[in-house]
Amino acid sequence: MQLNLKNPLVFFDLETTGINITKDRIVEISLLKVHPNGKEEVKSRRINPEMPIPPQATAIHGITDDDVKDCPTFRQVAKSLADMLEGCDLAGFNSSRFDVPMLSEEFLRAGVDFDMSKRKFVDVQIIFHKKEPRTLEAAYKFYCEKELQNAHSAEADTIATYEVLKSQLRHYPDLENDVAFLSKEYSSFNNNVDFAGRMIFDENGVEVFNFGKHKGKSVSQVLRNEPSYYSWMMDGDFPLNTKQALTKIRLREMNG
Repeated sequence: MQLNLKNPLVFFDLETTGINITKDRIVEISLLKVHPNGKEEVKSRRINPEMPIPPQATAIHGITDDDVKDCPTFRQVAKSLADMLEGCDLAGFNSSRFDVPMLSEEFLRAGVDFDMSKRKFVDVQIIFHKKEPRTLEAAYKFYCEKELQNAHSAEADTIATYEVLKSQLRHYPDLENDVAFLSKEYSSFNNNVDFAGRMIFDENGVEVFNFGKHKGKSVSQVLRNEPSYYSWMMDGDFPLNTKQALTKIRLREMNG
């Protein structure tokens, strides 16, 4: 089956030093770019995270400090990576909760302006969990009737995710072969103001806080009534993407 695409769709997977998007770093990235005409390109590369890789992370993906000591840093590859992703929609497995926020953080740290807001996102795990709640290995066996070799290798996981999505489209008649549909119905970003979901849009399209003492309150109203809350968040251990989104709201209110 060929995906029905209006824009190139890039399936990607990250291996990292850990799961904290504000503190951990990428050690491997693999991308499978599927063009509207069906052409496919696979690119994978190791990244020097500029920090030690914890043994527990190596135990999962098998990548050691020695493996990446001579590899480029993310900052060194960020521009070329952004160019490759220009005009593309994104897809992955558990990408909504981890891979997309992590990639966004790395671009922000590298000072590369990569606008995620203009893209559609398809998370194959969300489709899977709504239809057949299991892991990627189980999804691959269930939908593709094959054993996943080299699980937790970024490239193997990326290619498997692509194959699973195509099989899901064949398996479920109600799934439309359309990225806009899949993004709208099977992405957790629909109501998020920031990738971490610290701020969301309410039923009226107003940005509200989604955590803490101001949960459910209008972000704009809180910033007006309690200006110090902005400084507290900017000094806190929040993702750069969250701080960026908060700053946009603050500047909009100041200039409005």
